[in-house]
Amino acid sequence: MNAVNHPISKVSTLRWLLKREYWENRGGFLYAPFIAGIASLVMSTVGIVIGLFVLRRAASQGDLHINNSDIQVNGLDLDLLTRQLDPKDLVELGNGLDATLALSSAWPFVVLGFVVFFYCLGALYDDRRDRSILFWKSLPLSDTQTVLSKLISAVLVAPIIAVVASIVTMLCFLVVISIVALTHGGDPMALIWGPSSPLLLAAGHLSWIPVFMLWSLPTVGWLLLCSSWAKSKPFLWAVMLPLFAGIVVSTTKVMGLFDMTSGWFWQHIVGRLLLGTIPGVELAYRPEAAMSRDSIVELLSPSHQLGALALPEIWIGAAVGIAFIFIAIRLRRRAGEI
Repeated sequence: MNAVNHPISKVSTLRWLLKREYWENRGGFLYAPFIAGIASLVMSTVGIVIGLFVLRRAASQGDLHINNSDIQVNGLDLDLLTRQLDPKDLVELGNGLDATLALSSAWPFVVLGFVVFFYCLGALYDDRRDRSILFWKSLPLSDTQTVLSKLISAVLVAPIIAVVASIVTMLCFLVVISIVALTHGGDPMALIWGPSSPLLLAAGHLSWIPVFMLWSLPTVGWLLLCSSWAKSKPFLWAVMLPLFAGIVVSTTKVMGLFDMTSGWFWQHIVGRLLLGTIPGVELAYRPEAAMSRDSIVELLSPSHQLGALALPEIWIGAAVGIAFIFIAIRLRRRAGEI
């Protein structure tokens, strides 16, 4: 019986390309956010231990009364954590816990911004630099599939892993402070898990993923374009061109011809090209919405996160990013040697 060769579908090919990107960049995509989360957890734990030690020592020496102390770690009042609370104190503690959880879980997101930025810069340039582009072009892989695999890795795979690392860090920190409350005679369910809102924060982190996908598109597209075009030093081209354009616009006052200031150009052009991979930067474009929130839970809630999808800037930027990606694909088709 003759073997029948079935053609590999485009979806299957894209899946294997995504696996390739993940395995080649596993250090940045997987290890970096989890290491950042562990570092945050260790530093917060050490801070709590030192804070409680100082609290106890000062109280034993008569220099400080425990119920009037003001020792905080990541915004969390350790005194509130270790004494009897009335309803007002529980609300205060809940807000402090939520702010602390958000702060402790932010480290993987900080790492994500740098990982995606530098990954996109080298995504198409490195293949040309080491001549491996000749090998990949010899395979039945289209340039569109190759670029899309790098795009999906940057705007979907990397943020999903970062969100998972952030949620795991947050839950581990909850366990740590629950142990602190338990060892000081407190009820962790009443003092920690009850007042705090870890599930709402986790839901907010998950709902932020589509916002990041769209908001980061102009930056990711611009970086991929520079990565596919620059013959050397793509970082300098990607960063210096927008900065130089901003300086020219500021010095010539050309935006005055359109009844706009140079600040608009820096925010909506330079900022969108260079800062889109930084998580939470979209809040700078809706300050009135951010300031109207009474708690960190409301600020990071799914409804508030998804509210960014109503911003015209996010869709205009996404369209520009798609145009950049289209140009990057065309440039890769003509790419030869550096």
